[in-house]
Amino acid sequence: MSAATVVAVDVGGTTIKGATVNGDGSFLRERSRPTPAGDGPDAVVSALLEVIAELRAEADVAAVGVVVPGYVDAEAGRALYSANVGFRDVPLREVVAEVTGLPALLEHDVRAAGVAEQELGATAGVEDYLLAVIGTGIAAVLKTGGKLVVGSTKLPGELGHIPVRPGGERCSCGQRGCLERYASAAAIARRYAEAGGSPGLTSAEVLARRQTDRLARRIWADAVEALALAFATCTMLLDPALIVLGGGLSAAGDELLLPVRQELAKLVLWREPPLVELSPLGGRAGLLGAALLAQRLV
Repeated sequence: MSAATVVAVDVGGTTIKGATVNGDGSFLRERSRPTPAGDGPDAVVSALLEVIAELRAEADVAAVGVVVPGYVDAEAGRALYSANVGFRDVPLREVVAEVTGLPALLEHDVRAAGVAEQELGATAGVEDYLLAVIGTGIAAVLKTGGKLVVGSTKLPGELGHIPVRPGGERCSCGQRGCLERYASAAAIARRYAEAGGSPGLTSAEVLARRQTDRLARRIWADAVEALALAFATCTMLLDPALIVLGGGLSAAGDELLLPVRQELAKLVLWREPPLVELSPLGGRAGLLGAALLAQRLV
């Protein structure tokens, strides 16, 4: 990283996380607040700008990096479609640059996480891998033959919208049975409550009940099985050497890693399954990627 200190902000479907990041990658200050997605995109932009202002007040920064989920045109700096946030063709880079007077960039949150993972995390030096970022939604970064998969429409890695339960729950994308409806952190909490569990719990709190709560065990097992099905599909198609589990759900550690490994091994029988590991960057990968990219502006 360069010597400059930057502001990095990761706008998620549940939380807006921001940090000032030093030139050596260390976090100087952090701020977070709930994403007011229910109040509309203008409210989300206002909350984002407030987080940036709070962080700028505490450090001399040279640039701002913002990452968001969904369909992002990084070259144009526009958030074209973010279902979990409510963005529809928002010129976010321009807004941030005008308000702050600083160089700014906009990138997809998972692509940014992939940058951080490649430079500082588990995929450094790996030629063929799948990085699955599991939070409010689910998406992936794919590298094969030493090259990142870009795709004809620049929309690769929509892992969360692989159908794993044909005819299952309807997804916000319009399909039924998408992985995101069963295995994202938001889905685990929602499905537990809808099945009669205590409402208002986080996915971590549902997991914590797994040993004594049969419903929590079932919801967690459904999530693990759905992830393994998606990973088995990707394994047969792309033959990755490594699958990395990142995002907020990776904080579950071995409670996520070990059963995913076991379920994937049950589905990939005639060959060795790829190695599955946890990201060492966890839920901070998007922020670190935003910082790394912002560093490049200066």
